[in-house]
Amino acid sequence: MKKLLVIIFVFSIQFIKAQDQDLVRAKRFFDKTYYSEAIVLYGKLAVDKPSQEVIKNLADSYYYTNDLIKAQRYYRLLINSYNKDLDREYYYRYAQTLKASNSDDLANAALREYYAKSANAEEAVYFEKELKELENVSAIGNRFEIKNLAINTPNSEFGAVEYKDNLVFAGVKLNPGLFDKKFKWDNETYLNLVAVPTKNSNSKEAVLQYFADELKTGMHESNAVFTKDGKTIYFTRNNSKNGKKRKNEQKISNLQIFKAELVEGKWTNLTALPFNSPNYSVEHPALSADEKVLYFSSDMPGTLGSFDIFSVNINKGAFDTPKNLGPAVNTNKREQFPFVSEDNKLYFSSDGHLGYGSLDVFVSEINGNDYSKPVNIGLPLNSNLDDFSFTISGTKEGYFASNREGGKGSDDIYQFTETKELIVEDCKQFIAGIITDFDTKQVLENATVMLQDSEKKTISTATTAADGKFSFTVGCESSFIVLAFKEKYTNESRAVTSGKTRNASNDASMTLRSIEAIKLEEQQIAENKRKEEQRLAEQKKEKEALAVIALKEAEKKAKAEEIVAAEIKKKEKEDQILKQEKDVVKEKDRLLIKTDPIYFDYNMWYIRKESKVVLGRVVALMKKYPEMVIEIGSHTDSRGNAKFNEELSQKRASSTREFLLESGIEPKRVLAKGYGESIPIVKCKTDDSCTEEQHELNRRSEFVIKNL
Repeated sequence: MKKLLVIIFVFSIQFIKAQDQDLVRAKRFFDKTYYSEAIVLYGKLAVDKPSQEVIKNLADSYYYTNDLIKAQRYYRLLINSYNKDLDREYYYRYAQTLKASNSDDLANAALREYYAKSANAEEAVYFEKELKELENVSAIGNRFEIKNLAINTPNSEFGAVEYKDNLVFAGVKLNPGLFDKKFKWDNETYLNLVAVPTKNSNSKEAVLQYFADELKTGMHESNAVFTKDGKTIYFTRNNSKNGKKRKNEQKISNLQIFKAELVEGKWTNLTALPFNSPNYSVEHPALSADEKVLYFSSDMPGTLGSFDIFSVNINKGAFDTPKNLGPAVNTNKREQFPFVSEDNKLYFSSDGHLGYGSLDVFVSEINGNDYSKPVNIGLPLNSNLDDFSFTISGTKEGYFASNREGGKGSDDIYQFTETKELIVEDCKQFIAGIITDFDTKQVLENATVMLQDSEKKTISTATTAADGKFSFTVGCESSFIVLAFKEKYTNESRAVTSGKTRNASNDASMTLRSIEAIKLEEQQIAENKRKEEQRLAEQKKEKEALAVIALKEAEKKAKAEEIVAAEIKKKEKEDQILKQEKDVVKEKDRLLIKTDPIYFDYNMWYIRKESKVVLGRVVALMKKYPEMVIEIGSHTDSRGNAKFNEELSQKRASSTREFLLESGIEPKRVLAKGYGESIPIVKCKTDDSCTEEQHELNRRSEFVIKNL
């Protein structure tokens, strides 16, 4: 067991040492820019022994060899896991990799993070302006027709220029051998200047030739530019002497610009330009239209970024001191591949000015020693990957190189024709409409229309023409208020918000009302109101009258029903009492308590003793029926004075009533009425015409049941 542990321990020590050795080797390859070889070692270390340095250098190695998708993976890991004290530059590179995968929103977020970490707060503001300008460039649409040339191969081709009847460009060795040296930056063989007849540049049968055997070496040669007479060439080559590569103290062979002259069909008098140096690169020569200025790219001391564009005046074959074009053109990133057109415009590639991704082509107007703000030349020439080595002729045709998707190799040459001018405008929309009369629907001429911003500040004013129309040009994605006025009319306003779609029109048509029309309408409304109130009053009066009639009818009906019900109830009670009480009889329509006669002394009204017995039966019956109400009707014969008889009968009735009350009957149940001689049973024409018995029959007291 101990032996096994010792073996494991020794193996672990050896494994750790091997990792340390790989880390040292990877670092050495990385520092020498041997990125292809560094990727192999850093890839293993990223799994076995990850660290900020390992992930950072692996991401950079992929970035520098243009494998941006893999670089994106490791930049993301670097930012998410090792972001403490991380240089903000890595957010910029991460953004470029995101653009390479068309993740523009994420790329802009990473760029905002990059600028947020800047000590200069104005950089973030400038970025937002650049972003808006790029949107304006995109809005132009496709400015170029482009096509991938048939001469392209899976290897790199770029830097195409026309020379006499040939197209000259940089490409790798035509038929590389098994043991040919490769460029350890990207593991391709070294570049040479090659040529093909221009007429065959888009033919699959075209045969490439070395441009000039006398200029070909085992080093990089690229980016040739010729004087108009075709007798002088400037091109880029590794630092060398007598055809042999030379390195500086850091073992790096930087790029330099060389000049050669055409003598009797051969390129001779090969000369390194005097501002070359083994300690920095000087590359990508370009000549001004008058050939008095040479432009180039360099990372010499004093550059603002990794590479800047420089210019140097040429005086009778001699070169002045190079000048940096300054911050108008150069940034703290890369500016390379300059080209000056016949109309004195400087074209160059940059990943420092905001573009669609990696290197984009930009243009700046040359005005003496001044340069206008560079503008991205647009789509589809610029893409989300590298676009560079741009040249253009007076016929708006030219060439550029790109490693965009859909090509044949790592860098391909494209031919293009410019079809649209580069007119960069802010997004704009229109607010337009027609002012009309609300009532007549007719258009209103000479109405004033005012445009205000969201803070109610007046921006512009217009007057409607004979057709009532108005129009304002406004920016996109903004809020406005449109107001309309006209003498003797009401005012009106509308809120309008412009959108993103360029040149879209927002309708702000409005109707105004005539003051006179409003007055007439108010008068009509008042008259209609008066008539309506009158109608409602009459209607109310009519309803109230109908209601009174209905109420009376209802009361009448209810009363009738009540009478009927009472009559029915009365009849039922009458039938019941007639059946039960022998002293109750019905005579004609009256119900009577039939008693023996009640006698009063002549001309007297007190109750006689024998009459009290009779009245006792009446009292007994009324007590039996406590709801019974009776009327005592007292009558006299016809003898004597009628008035006297009436008074006498009333006294007798009242006396009888008093007896009943004294017997315990409630006053409200007994009515007393003296009828005198007015209702005789037997009518006597004269007092003597009736017998005494007939007079006695008329002289009576009746007990009429009024209510049961």
